[in-house]
Amino acid sequence: MSRGRDTLVLGRVIGDVLDPFTKSIDLRVVYSSRQVINGCDLRPSQVIHQPRIEIGGADDCTFYTLVMVDPDAPTPTNPNMREYLHWLVTDIPATTGVNFGNEVVSYESPMPTTGIHRFVFVLFLQLRREINVYAPRSRQNFNTRDFAELYELGLLVAAVYFNGQRENGTGGRRL
Repeated sequence: MSRGRDTLVLGRVIGDVLDPFTKSIDLRVVYSSRQVINGCDLRPSQVIHQPRIEIGGADDCTFYTLVMVDPDAPTPTNPNMREYLHWLVTDIPATTGVNFGNEVVSYESPMPTTGIHRFVFVLFLQLRREINVYAPRSRQNFNTRDFAELYELGLLVAAVYFNGQRENGTGGRRL
């Protein structure tokens, strides 16, 4: 939150990717030693390797699904590949991270070439311990809302995003 306003709304993550929700679990995303805070700027050289993901919760019988998408692909002015799927991990036990889950779609590092892109991490509560999720035929035109409905995922419990642009780009979304 920034000055009492929801940064997911200000960054248009709510609307473009997600419906309004109430955060109920801590989701920590860290690239090297840099934690992702909504709206922060990260360059391709900082996000080459998959981040460390830490998921809160108190019940070790609870499982989550993590989705990472780019709603601005291929360009923010013409996002005709919206949403581009960068990562998909299911069956993540509470109080752990993605290394304990089932990687359905491997991490693909963000490499925007034009404009400022939002890269969104979304965490869903699973209604069952294990779900059978199939990798989509293509990473482009993924739809987080449709995915959650198709696989009967539970509540959306957390989300965080960062802005990215080409390595030598200038500017950024400011909240």
